[in-house]
Amino acid sequence: MENKLIASSSPHIRSEETTQKIMLDVIIALLPAFVASIFYFGFNSGVLVVASVASAMITEVICQKIMKRPIAISDLSAVVTGMLVAFNVPPSAPWWIPVLGSAFAIAIAKQVFGGIGFNFINPALAGRAFLMASWPTRMMSGWVDPAVANGVDAITSATPLAIIKGTAEGQLPSLMDMLLGRIPGCIGETSAILLIIGGIYLIYRGVIKWIIPVAYIGTVAVLALLIDGGSLVLYHIFGGGLMLGAFYMATDYSTSPITDKGKVIYAVSAGVLTMIIRKFGGYPEGVSYSILIMNIVTPIIDKYVSPNLFGGAKK
Repeated sequence: MENKLIASSSPHIRSEETTQKIMLDVIIALLPAFVASIFYFGFNSGVLVVASVASAMITEVICQKIMKRPIAISDLSAVVTGMLVAFNVPPSAPWWIPVLGSAFAIAIAKQVFGGIGFNFINPALAGRAFLMASWPTRMMSGWVDPAVANGVDAITSATPLAIIKGTAEGQLPSLMDMLLGRIPGCIGETSAILLIIGGIYLIYRGVIKWIIPVAYIGTVAVLALLIDGGSLVLYHIFGGGLMLGAFYMATDYSTSPITDKGKVIYAVSAGVLTMIIRKFGGYPEGVSYSILIMNIVTPIIDKYVSPNLFGGAKK
């Protein structure tokens, strides 16, 4: 009787994947865009990212100590949140902007609701929304044009989406510049090709599914074609935060639907909202708010598209 039956609670199927491994993959996927931000916008981009990550980690430790929870800073989730908050600020922003954004993201959007896995909205996007509401001028100005300058004292210019919307004057950059990232914008969202490569890496590693990014980007592309015509479709796709949002924030486990059908509904709705805000809203960009809105709607989507439990009654 050497082999004994072991009784334990679920889950009975276990995986070697851990939160730390998943978050490490996300960090690896974000590193190329981080390096590109320093190359294009100068040393201040690195300062902003480091300050944001440090703020997120410190805030998480403080909150967990106050709330008497185990210190889980080693799971790297705070590092990812800090990077994403910094990726959503202008390259000429002062260091305290991402510091406050990350502190809000961790303390209010994450830890107050129970920590990782319990947040109902994406913490990084909540931090960006907080910064937009509190310091809109700093968050919507000071865009650095990497094509003509480099660094904090660089020449500022309008973003491609602001030019399309008509809220700023300027000439649209070439599509190659859009793809490579030689355009004004937030420090982590300009290089579309590097964000796509990072996203493909996450799909290959099984960290995310392709459904949300493809459905989200595809919806924006179709609506941009119908509204603005074929000449501006790629500007809508590669400009702004669509790639960053579609691959790295809309796919957040805690705030996106569980089922594949739910993911499609979620992503298509986010794409529709993005184009509505871009064309008819007050801001030239609508990715962050569209994802936040769909985060709130996610429980409703899960309620109506989740399959019945095996042996359960029909809905």
